Amino acid sequence: MLTVGQIAEQLNKFVYSILIIGHQRRRPEYRSPLGEVRHNSLWLIIKGKGTFTINGTHYPAEPGRLFFFNPGMLVERTTDPDDPIEYYFIRYHYTETYEEKEQWISRSSAECPFPLAGMYSVSNTPQLIYLAEQLESLWKRRGHMTAMRRKILLMEFFLSVLGDLRAQQRQGDTTASIDRTQDYMVQHYQEPLTLEGLAQMAGLSVSHYSRLFKKYSGYSPIDYLTHLRMDRAKELLALSDYKLKFIAHSVGYGDELYFSRMFKKVVGVSPRDYAKKHRILPAQQPPVE
Repeated sequence: MLTVGQIAEQLNKFVYSILIIGHQRRRPEYRSPLGEVRHNSLWLIIKGKGTFTINGTHYPAEPGRLFFFNPGMLVERTTDPDDPIEYYFIRYHYTETYEEKEQWISRSSAECPFPLAGMYSVSNTPQLIYLAEQLESLWKRRGHMTAMRRKILLMEFFLSVLGDLRAQQRQGDTTASIDRTQDYMVQHYQEPLTLEGLAQMAGLSVSHYSRLFKKYSGYSPIDYLTHLRMDRAKELLALSDYKLKFIAHSVGYGDELYFSRMFKKVVGVSPRDYAKKHRILPAQQPPVE
């Protein structure tokens, strides 16, 4: 089972195309016979009751339930004749396209299954309903800026779902302590931080802290700190002409050579090559007559 951090990592690599957005109130006799799903879609139940069967497993369809249907699923849907379901739905396509270590990577949806599937219980239903209402309203309009806004709202919808799932997860463990150490790393990344010190700050053993941190963020504590440092180093390399030794020291590395090795491992190119490619050069002044 994927963690919330791993789901967020995958969703953040996708480019989406919205096919249909709608709002449905089903009749009491509604029944969708068993069939194979052909398109990715999500259904947010806002009223009524029913039963959705996914790959042979029965799930209650009622307010506070969110369903993700992905291609290949065998699905059957019925409603309670005395309390028919009402829901918002979004059908979409996606492809995976992202940059990693200075290289663009692209894969089709067939190669990277959608990380959310089946039924989820959500507690922030009013926020999700608000976003679904906004999406449906924008669906009735046209224009390039409107299409851009729809995509932004879809990402906000996914982000709100992940926030809800993370909040549920936090009730069962001590991830508030992870938040504190992440905030501390952001403020003190240039200092000689250690795994033992961070675990002590969180009030956890090193092994427990490491497991929780990875579950919560998708990174080990040291990898998280390393990426923070490299992100800052990239800013300095692109926006300044500081010497490499100064940049290494300013992000927490006393050894310039070790910093260079770590930078190439994380970013994919050496600091000098990164600076050559990304540094903003001063505008050339016109010759004086």
